[in-house]
Amino acid sequence: MTATRSQGPGTAGRQINLIPLAPGSWPVILGAVAMVLGPLFGFLVGTMLGVDERVADISVLYVSLLVGFFVAALGLVAVLLGARRLIADSRARHQ
Repeated sequence: MTATRSQGPGTAGRQINLIPLAPGSWPVILGAVAMVLGPLFGFLVGTMLGVDERVADISVLYVSLLVGFFVAALGLVAVLLGARRLIADSRARHQ
């Protein structure tokens, strides 16, 4: 079976209107992902590296988990800035 096009372009089917995301949506999405996955990956890296006998004061697990928490804090900042931009854009559209 072969498909033939008997009608011109744009005459058949439903017209699709592409609507872009509101400004600030991507920082909210990516910041939320960083908030969730930052500590998890920090814990994962810490457990993979194991215990280092050279550093007796601080465990590698604690340091990597702390770095994961800093990544989560940066994700929180991105979420807050993105939400602020979403709210400002929403207010500008409704005025």
